[in-house]
Amino acid sequence: MGYQKTNVIVGWITFLISLVVYVMTIEPTASFWDCGEFIACSYKLEVPHPPGAPFFLLIGRIFSMFAAGDVESVAYWVTMVSVLSSAFSILFLFWSITHLVKRVLKIKKGEESLEQTILIMGAGIVGALSCTFSDSFWFSAVEAEVYGMSAFFTAFVFWAILKWENIENESDRNKWIILIAYMMGLSIGVHLLNLVTIPALGLIVYFKYYDKITKKGVISTLVISGAIIILILIGVIPGLPSIAGTLEIFFVNALGLPFGSGVIFFGAAFLGALIYGIFYSIKKQKLTLNTVLLGFTFIIIGYSSYTLVLIRSNYNPPIDENNPEDVLSFVSYLKREQYGSRPLFHGQYYTAKITDQKQGDKVYMRGEDKYEIKDYKLEYVYDPAHTTILPRMYSSTEMHKRRYREITGLQPGEKPSFADNIYFMLSHQVGTMYMRYFLWNFSGRASDIQDASWVGLRGAFTDDLPSLLQENKGRNIYYSLPLLLGLLGIFIQYKKDKKYFSVTLLLFFLTGVALVLYLNSPPVEPRERDYIYSGSYYVFAIWIGFGVLAIYDLLGAVVKNKKVLASVALLLGLFIPGIMAKENWDDHDRSDRYFSVDSAKNYLETCAPNAIIFTGGDNDTFPLWYAQEVEGVRTDVRVIVLSYFNTDWYIQQMMRDAYESKALPFGLTLKHYQQGGLNDYLPVVENKSIKGAINVNRFLDLIKKEHKGLQIPLSTGSYYNSVPAKQMFLNVDKERVLSMGIVPDNLKDRVVDRMQWSIQGRGLEKSDLAVIDLIVNSNWERPIYFNTTSLSSVNMDIRKYAVQEGIAYRLLPVLNPNPQQYQVNIDRMYDNVMNKYQWRELDNPDVYYSQDYRNFCLNHRSAFNTLALSLIDAGDYDRAQNVLIKCLEVMPNESIPYDYFNVQQVGILLELDQLTVSTDTLVGEIKTSKLKALADNIAEITSTNSVEMLDYYFSTGSYDPNELQQMLLSLNAVTRAYRATGHKEEAAKYEEMFNKYYSSFQNQ
Repeated sequence: MGYQKTNVIVGWITFLISLVVYVMTIEPTASFWDCGEFIACSYKLEVPHPPGAPFFLLIGRIFSMFAAGDVESVAYWVTMVSVLSSAFSILFLFWSITHLVKRVLKIKKGEESLEQTILIMGAGIVGALSCTFSDSFWFSAVEAEVYGMSAFFTAFVFWAILKWENIENESDRNKWIILIAYMMGLSIGVHLLNLVTIPALGLIVYFKYYDKITKKGVISTLVISGAIIILILIGVIPGLPSIAGTLEIFFVNALGLPFGSGVIFFGAAFLGALIYGIFYSIKKQKLTLNTVLLGFTFIIIGYSSYTLVLIRSNYNPPIDENNPEDVLSFVSYLKREQYGSRPLFHGQYYTAKITDQKQGDKVYMRGEDKYEIKDYKLEYVYDPAHTTILPRMYSSTEMHKRRYREITGLQPGEKPSFADNIYFMLSHQVGTMYMRYFLWNFSGRASDIQDASWVGLRGAFTDDLPSLLQENKGRNIYYSLPLLLGLLGIFIQYKKDKKYFSVTLLLFFLTGVALVLYLNSPPVEPRERDYIYSGSYYVFAIWIGFGVLAIYDLLGAVVKNKKVLASVALLLGLFIPGIMAKENWDDHDRSDRYFSVDSAKNYLETCAPNAIIFTGGDNDTFPLWYAQEVEGVRTDVRVIVLSYFNTDWYIQQMMRDAYESKALPFGLTLKHYQQGGLNDYLPVVENKSIKGAINVNRFLDLIKKEHKGLQIPLSTGSYYNSVPAKQMFLNVDKERVLSMGIVPDNLKDRVVDRMQWSIQGRGLEKSDLAVIDLIVNSNWERPIYFNTTSLSSVNMDIRKYAVQEGIAYRLLPVLNPNPQQYQVNIDRMYDNVMNKYQWRELDNPDVYYSQDYRNFCLNHRSAFNTLALSLIDAGDYDRAQNVLIKCLEVMPNESIPYDYFNVQQVGILLELDQLTVSTDTLVGEIKTSKLKALADNIAEITSTNSVEMLDYYFSTGSYDPNELQQMLLSLNAVTRAYRATGHKEEAAKYEEMFNKYYSSFQNQ
């Protein structure tokens, strides 16, 4: 069998290995973060968050059809897009490695010996499988996100340019250039990462056409490549629609032509010019011009997948983020304007004060017969003494400012120096947020806990770790062997092929450190972002493949038989992906994991019919969207993202029906929520004539009438409405509320005839105004719920009127006399928790639950505790036992390690044991006399974990103060629980533990 056939067959074998691995470990339903949104939007071709991923959605839609009507398997099939894309990435990685290794060995086509073939195939297999089993790449391969498909496009274009290099016929070469351009155009509809490969591809083209390599030639190539990136990134993606938008406004507003005329004119002119240019190049036999124009045309053809966004948005689907249904809103969508911007080359430090606000570009909206100005973009002017080139420490968010100071050692109010700025960039952005991730993949990872460190060779042999860390499935130890082999591979390629070493090094830099510098991330992220840089890990896997050549060279003095030597090098090299597979399997196997969707269903099932539920971030929302849009769960419930409620487009969408959910009962009109209007932000400006609180009905009436007394001028010349009092009240028809049957019996004595709340902070956001509007106009007929995040995010202290009905809270005119405790609708919450909620596989210790999943379990464990305490207060001891035992059954320590809410259960179980000590009632298979044994078991496990962690923290001196305090609180809580119930011996035991570590804590 010849070399070429062997290369093809072995390549497909690596593809099959990766495919089988990813299929075996795929998540069967929608994972947390963006996956639920992408699956829902793929299934019904809806509009996800900017800048969208329309080509991914189109392919996802095709794959969703394999579900054949089984809605619960839609998520699986959409995730298969990532599985197949990632497996194909490995295939093209294999062929790229074999191409590069063959170049290094300087073997001509058809002259490959058997030992050379074994060596080349070995390099390809080891490098490709190392990427297959790498932490970040595997993570993206088994969830419905865009990064797997993005990796495919990156792998394909790099392989294609290498393929192009071997083609001698010029016209055939040009076909490959056009194919690469088309794939890049398609990749725009997935993710923009593929564009950073252009400089590396440019170098390969330069090396092909020029035998004599010069600095001037290399620099010119990189400049041209950079210009191509800018052309696509700025000139094509938002640029072409921006030009179309400018012409649209001119044609409609200035010339009085119908809507769409400017876009049609631009489209016709642009396509006409492009077609003319292509025919001109053919007529004049200008090959280079023809290739460039055809390449550009195919980029545009690929980019045309974005028409999906415009088409689907015009149909107003339930998920229609930013509502980009015309060219003007479409440009804003492409530019991700809702997320703001980060300074790149010049900007402010976090200490800079805003000295002025200027009106920026106009923001248009479609009116009756022309485009109307609805707002102006604000441009902030900062104190020039607090600005710098290459600003890295720019965010004024308090959490970020605090972290900046922790990293650099600056004091509050102290201005950073440029040296501080660069130190933060190198130590945190490059060090913590990139190199740490890189070493996760090729040296070792300490755990799956947020901000976990990497593990080097020394740390790999540490066996005195606390069990919580030692047994953490996210702890992956590679003994730095992949890193070592990759470093040897770098040396080999540099020594034997400097030209193509510069290509791989450039690609490694552009997909890694350069991306870090471009993204300019803040110091705190909601989750680890290692998946962003998986392109650089892909490149490092090429060098791991080259490491097989290093093994071959090192063993050459010992093993003289070349065939045996090549085989030994292959076998030793395979040890690297083998150990990566072994270590990573348990924390990348997502099979039988369902709680992301089950928790979403639990939220929806908590709600009464036709309810409204406010949510917070991605994990609060996207799984709920998936459950409704794909599986059709509780589509009568309207899910509202509180942060989106600050936008006019989202409020407009809430003003229409969606499935069984009726339009929200707003009292104000869309005009009052329009961006750039009077109500984007309403600061508190207290009116001395108002004594005490203002009636919210009166306040909304003044808003509706645009009363001048509320309006205050801004420096930009526009006006905002204000809030004339810090306190607000709403009169309640108490008798009507009681007659409606919405208040549980145990809370009827708390119904008030007047709800009053304070405004938190300096004023109300538009979202707060909309919430008030709904509270008033729902008139208690439309149930309103909050999850924990949203209840804490509104700028009003309405928590005292929240009634817990499960893991969500219903707003009712029921005043909580004890702000330290939640008030509970006991019967409804018991029915939800015990009968309606789903807990699939949470009791299975073989299923891996990452930190995101474990954190969502905290909410549920907390709900169990609240319900049990409420039942005890009501004297319902039997149901209280049922609740606690159910909690321990569905979320045992073996699958979801005990946390602080289990520590709280120690006291609850001991109290319940005392209250039922004279009874012998069976609850399942557990007698009430066993309740203390349960408490003892939880106390022993949690205290042992706390002691181990505290010993580790104090011995290493490396700890998070919040985590340390949490461990101390656990010991203290256990101590108090035993003391309160008269168990003196146990109380003394745990008190001694607490005192020992508390003393150490005070001495820190």
